[in-house]
Amino acid sequence: MKLVSYNIQYGFGGDGRYDLSRAARVVEGADIIALQEVERHWQRSNFDDQPELLSRLLPDYHWVYGPAFDMDASERRDGRLINRRRQFGTMVLSRLPIVWSRLHALPMRRTLRPLNTRNAALECMIRTPAGPVRVFSLHLAHIAAEERLEQIDYLLAEHRRAPSDGGPWSGTDDEPSRNWTSGEAEPENPLAAIWMGDFNMEPGSDEYRRIVGSTPYHRGAAYLNGFVDAASVAGEPAADFHTHEKIIDGRLAKRRLDHCFVGGVFAGRVRSVGSDIGEVASDHFPVWIDVDLETPFGLGGR
Repeated sequence: MKLVSYNIQYGFGGDGRYDLSRAARVVEGADIIALQEVERHWQRSNFDDQPELLSRLLPDYHWVYGPAFDMDASERRDGRLINRRRQFGTMVLSRLPIVWSRLHALPMRRTLRPLNTRNAALECMIRTPAGPVRVFSLHLAHIAAEERLEQIDYLLAEHRRAPSDGGPWSGTDDEPSRNWTSGEAEPENPLAAIWMGDFNMEPGSDEYRRIVGSTPYHRGAAYLNGFVDAASVAGEPAADFHTHEKIIDGRLAKRRLDHCFVGGVFAGRVRSVGSDIGEVASDHFPVWIDVDLETPFGLGGR
């Protein structure tokens, strides 16, 4: 299956032009799409409801939106209150149904300067042919490694608790007349997970090592309840593999800030990873991942 992660910078391209349809065209065709920096009702983006617009531009996908930043943007029009929220967050779109989702508000450090905003991770459980998988679209803090490390520690703790915590509900419904379960079996909350997003960190950083571990005792080591960098197990990426370009101190910096980390069970299933370098629909480049989510677990997949 093809996965893609893309920080769309709320529809503003590297050329400074606002055009949400460009971002939709870039990711169209993937089986699972993880988007970051998707917003609702901001002046800079014509007060557009971007999740709704993206759902129209990509009509064959199930979708969930998770706002990390949520502020009142209501107004009175013709004497009537129009309730509206100004939001900024992440989104997951999937050709397969999204069985359940939840939003994780990540730890945040209050700053005096510069501006810091809340970050979040949107978790979506999808039943793939391989089995149930928890797919994340996330955006980590941009200011300091210390804040990102706190956010990663939170996510790792949540990840390791997943099977014992269960999903949105568990147990036998003792009030069937209220139809809490809608006649469905208890939903899975599997250990199998894939993290995609803008991590604001580069390979080899402290934050990166917190996710994949320090120098493993064996090249390609993968722990059952841990993660590996999809790019590192897919073979050698292109020499110029990066996902973001920015002028820093007068020089063009080419950095890999956007990543896909797959649970240990997927370490041998990643076929390829690459980025559309030069794509101008955002200030980031999309990251494409081809991973075997077709072979059922237990049939050579573990």
